Amino acid sequence: MSLFLNLANLGEQLGATKKKLEHSALIGAYLKNIAPEEIAPASRLLIGRIFPESDARIVNISGAALNRVLENVVGAEIEWSGTAVDFGDAVAQWLTTRNWKPQGEPLQILDVYRTYEEIADATGSGSRARKDELLAGLFRRASVVEAKYITKQVSGEMRVGVSEGSLLDALVRNTEIPAATIRRANQLAGDVGAVAYAAIALGENGLQKLSLQLGRPLKPMLAQSAETVRDALQEIPPPVAFEYKLDGARVQIHKRGDDVKLFSRNLSDITASLPELAVQVRSEIRAQDAILEGEVIAIDAKGRARPFQILMRRVGRERDVETMQQEIPVQLFLFDCLYRDGETFLDKANAERWEILERIAGNVARVPRRVVENVADGENFLRAAREAGHEGVMAKNLQSPYTPGERGKQWLKLKPVHTLDLVIVASEWGYGRRHGWLSNQHLAARDENTGEFLEVGKTFKGLTDAEFKSLTPTLLELKTHQTRGTVFVEPRVVVQVAFNNIQRSPVYKSGVALRHARIVAFRPDKSADTIDTIQTLHAMMEREGG
Repeated sequence: MSLFLNLANLGEQLGATKKKLEHSALIGAYLKNIAPEEIAPASRLLIGRIFPESDARIVNISGAALNRVLENVVGAEIEWSGTAVDFGDAVAQWLTTRNWKPQGEPLQILDVYRTYEEIADATGSGSRARKDELLAGLFRRASVVEAKYITKQVSGEMRVGVSEGSLLDALVRNTEIPAATIRRANQLAGDVGAVAYAAIALGENGLQKLSLQLGRPLKPMLAQSAETVRDALQEIPPPVAFEYKLDGARVQIHKRGDDVKLFSRNLSDITASLPELAVQVRSEIRAQDAILEGEVIAIDAKGRARPFQILMRRVGRERDVETMQQEIPVQLFLFDCLYRDGETFLDKANAERWEILERIAGNVARVPRRVVENVADGENFLRAAREAGHEGVMAKNLQSPYTPGERGKQWLKLKPVHTLDLVIVASEWGYGRRHGWLSNQHLAARDENTGEFLEVGKTFKGLTDAEFKSLTPTLLELKTHQTRGTVFVEPRVVVQVAFNNIQRSPVYKSGVALRHARIVAFRPDKSADTIDTIQTLHAMMEREGG
């Protein structure tokens, strides 16, 4: 069995270089030299994922719990360094100052992984004490660098510059299996650990056995953005399918006879929270077995769409479901068919999949759709979608296959963009290629009554690497204090921020949060006292029905 220390040291090596080829070589050499049963868990842990995406288990360890356990194990109050870039780094720096030495048998990979499983399985009365006990057992046996990576994994802050994509690339480079074969296996399996095990231990034939399975969700196909209808039709030559882009939650539906399961876009099982949809699918879909995709929205008494944040009070909720069904009724709209009665349709054209969907959907609504031939027709359809209270439209290539987990230009989303002038009040140290830069910006609006700058969201999107790099020294000059990896700054840097919409937030003191915020420009011509106000954001949200 392999030592967990080797995995931790690999993390250190990966974090120290930005070279993709070096990443691939390091990952490949490591995975080829561990036991077959260690490959899947090690692969997941390497990218900061403990369980497969379709596995609902979570370790559910908070930062407070980590602090509590560490202080009990070490017997001293934690003192955080201001130079740490994340929680794991902070733990390592603190343990070093305490001259920490591990106790007991060295940790092995499967020791750690099985302990994570036990932590996830600990529920109900006494579960907090049990989780603390299990986590403390790991920390006692951990060296400083191992404690660093245990912290990274349970806190979800891996930050060594290795993503799922780079892990798959390493498998391609180190097995000589075609990239298309590995990518396809990952799309169908929904578990990079299973793909790594099959590629290394079983070879190409093993990968080909990872097929689509009812009850195991696929990663959803993703879309890129287009600014205008004209841009979309230049990217995808007409005829193009335009569909309403609903402000709802994407659902993947698996029907096996009378057994129906609903999965969210992040592959969580949400069936229990939306029982009426399972009943509808069971009674209406004209197929024994099927995998369908759709969007669920919250509706009012007149059947009109309600804001996304209202729907989120239902999705994933498993308590008081009957009451919530009355308070927040929902409607399902289907838009794709991926499988029916033994036949997989991923490689069939979008137009053909739509025809199959139309034949089997029964009385379940389909997303409003029109095949457009020109810009005027597309703009009319977009206008109709907006007037009906929806976000915008999706443009889809009629000849496109379904590519799970990939964000390509075969699907494009068109939504009107709102912008606000906001100020940066804090920033988090980046990781991967952004290591050493302040990259995740905390955005605030001004309260016109008190003059306070209140946070309304965070974003690391919109700026180029060069802009992030040049912004870092500016923010450091404005630094007031630092907590772990977050640097708080004087509210001086004004930015123009694009976003999709505004929702209520129980997290922020402002009471509102921006969805899909990204910085589009710096506004050196504006001072912080001229930025948009919290009152403006609340008014915009109310106009949108929030």
